Amino acid sequence: MSTPSNQPEFHPGELLRNIEIPADLRKLAEEKLPQLCDELRQYIIDLVSVKGGHFGASLGVVELTVALHYVFETPHDQLVWDVGHQAYGHKILTGRRNVFHTNRIYKGISGFPKRSESEYDTFGVGHSSTSISAALGMAVAANRKGEHDRQVVAVIGDGAMTAGLAFEGLNHAGIEKSNLLVVLNDNCMSIDPNVGALKEYLNDITTSHTYNKVKDEVWKVLSKFGPDAQKMASKLSDGLKSALLKHSNLFESLNFRYFGPIDGHDVDRLVKVMRDLKDIPGPKLLHVVTRKGKGFKFSEEGNPTLWHAPGLFDKNTGQLVKAASNGPTAPKYQDVFGHTMVELAEANPKIMGITPAMPSGCSLNIMMKAMPERAFDVGIAEQHAVTFSAGLATQGMVPFCNIYSSFMQRAYDQVVHDVALQNLHVVFCLDRGGLAGADGPTHHGAFDIAYFRCIPNMVVSAPMNEQELRNLMYTAQLDKNAGPFSIRYPRGNGVMPEWRTPLEELPIGKGRKVRDGKDVAILTIGHPGNFAVKACETLAAKGIHAAHYDMRFVKPIDEEMLHEVFARHSAVITVEDGCIQGGFGSAVAEFMADHGYAAKLKRLGIPDQWIEHGEQPQLWKECGFDTDAIAQAAVELVSKRRAVTV
Repeated sequence: MSTPSNQPEFHPGELLRNIEIPADLRKLAEEKLPQLCDELRQYIIDLVSVKGGHFGASLGVVELTVALHYVFETPHDQLVWDVGHQAYGHKILTGRRNVFHTNRIYKGISGFPKRSESEYDTFGVGHSSTSISAALGMAVAANRKGEHDRQVVAVIGDGAMTAGLAFEGLNHAGIEKSNLLVVLNDNCMSIDPNVGALKEYLNDITTSHTYNKVKDEVWKVLSKFGPDAQKMASKLSDGLKSALLKHSNLFESLNFRYFGPIDGHDVDRLVKVMRDLKDIPGPKLLHVVTRKGKGFKFSEEGNPTLWHAPGLFDKNTGQLVKAASNGPTAPKYQDVFGHTMVELAEANPKIMGITPAMPSGCSLNIMMKAMPERAFDVGIAEQHAVTFSAGLATQGMVPFCNIYSSFMQRAYDQVVHDVALQNLHVVFCLDRGGLAGADGPTHHGAFDIAYFRCIPNMVVSAPMNEQELRNLMYTAQLDKNAGPFSIRYPRGNGVMPEWRTPLEELPIGKGRKVRDGKDVAILTIGHPGNFAVKACETLAAKGIHAAHYDMRFVKPIDEEMLHEVFARHSAVITVEDGCIQGGFGSAVAEFMADHGYAAKLKRLGIPDQWIEHGEQPQLWKECGFDTDAIAQAAVELVSKRRAVTV
């Protein structure tokens, strides 16, 4: 992949420019590693400041990344990154430095580790907390194949450690004797500051200077006397924990050898400790303490949540680069959700807000600030978020559970079993419904319409604009609409600069006719209805009169409106920002078949394939449901009945 001529040039430092793969890194003298870390950190700053991407997390693990590739024989040794926000340094050191300017850009490299992209990316990630389970599987397989020299390392953040899957992996690993090292990268952050008892526990370990000082000194003395003395040291360590810490060590109770905490920005110390750990068999956990945004003054001194993915910025001043505006702009759907939550909760004391570690991403932080006792960040724990919401609902509360569409997949059983089966009044607000943009296939919300509409008792809805989002939220919290209710909306901005409209109840299962027409009917769900509005204008200029129906609900679907559509039109198009298989278009096709209609039906949406990363308009076009694609589909359908020129 060559650098386009219009791309700015990026100049790596004298050491970094000679490192194409980790084998080159391992040729460096140890005393050169701090310089390499400085060069790698500066290269990330140079690139991300003008190209965008995840920032703070990758700066925080520069020394850790260098130490891992220096000590372990990657790719033979398997390195598994959790989530992948922090893997930019890893990518730069593993053969992708010269194409890193294409990171997260359409047709460029992925922003996350991806198996098809590099042999150094041992496991594809994007959702959190998978690293320990995946690494354990690799370690067990290595034993099975007789590859006893192969080391397997999982790097997981303290935020990702809050998820149940991480504990399931630890629990299993503790009874296997596989050669597994878990590196716990503790920076007190995921995207927002961490919450929960685990954060307090790690803080207890980290701040107990007495325990760590005594432990280090005892280990140094006894380790000189061989394996028996080390066993004695381990037993003594347990006693020290009981005497000097408020709690016994969680990880050692799961049969992990615990080491740390150590400074995650001391590359020399990291290298020494990791070399020692290579010779210790069985499951081990190394606790390293890092700082998100380390080495960039403005991220260290500023808001770490802001610097998680700040967009473009001036690396010299820390000023964010804001896009030019030609007038009032429409807000992000997430911000409309956040402000409307406060408005609704002020009028309805039963409303509660829940999010799994995304308060700023989904804008529930607005309610958390205004009503901290009624809004909850439960950590990276989507399953818990759903069942916690179900528990609230059993006691007459009306929980609004906001989870990104692609993350909701992780809690599907809880939606089915704990909410829908019991017909509990939980309102699911699915942020990032549809193609999510530069984060790519791990974050696209392609499947929620299909996987929610097959669940009994579930209302499935999507607003075409900000006003409809507000009205759907208002409608969902009314007592007479008790039962599970889902509202999905996309990432990014809406279409209404003046969005603070009066709240109105919408009849469940009823759509609206946006435009009348006789030649073709266009049925839309959600934000793509705005594409159809423009497509209808284009078609009118060509002499084609298209009717446009904003259906609002996929379930229950507006059957009265569908009877009107199929009675009047022999050409029908459905449009959705979701998977075609089983989605909104499928619901319309099922209705048509069930009622004996025989129209020409064209379904537009996300095809049955994985869609890579890129800007949303690029992906809408690629998938064939942007404004031009809708107009073209209408022309093709109508032209079968009369001559039409494009």
